[in-house]
Amino acid sequence: MMNLPFTVLLPAILAVLLVVAAIIDARTYRISNRLNFTIGALAPAYWWALGLPLWPDVAVQLGVAALVFGLLAGAFYAGMMGGGDVKLAAAVSLWFPPFFVAKFLVWMSIAGGLLTLALLLAHRVRRQPGRPKVPYGIAIATAALTILAERYLNHFA
Repeated sequence: MMNLPFTVLLPAILAVLLVVAAIIDARTYRISNRLNFTIGALAPAYWWALGLPLWPDVAVQLGVAALVFGLLAGAFYAGMMGGGDVKLAAAVSLWFPPFFVAKFLVWMSIAGGLLTLALLLAHRVRRQPGRPKVPYGIAIATAALTILAERYLNHFA
């Protein structure tokens, strides 16, 4: 049984939190644990609003998010992502069904690649030494907002 007001309100709250995460990451290159926890902690309320059963749906959501965390923890270990970025992507993964998590990861990779290229180009133009810092939270937020927006834009196709 769906609880329609919450199925609309909670994704809107998620969207606001994602914009906040992107802005904070762009300014400070950090995403707080409190913000990541809030995004993850709101997901069960969304599952309840959707009427997801504990087995197998909620278990699958948790398993997919754990898989995303594990994969991206490898990227963290390799120095390609920050810890806050890994936690944010895993928390966001709690909100989407597995197919949409795969789409989210693809969009995140595309947005992250474009962001990295733009920052690398700007870094080179300014002739700055070293590697540029990449606020990957922007790519994560962009990808998640794209998935959230598909719900409203796909019916026009």
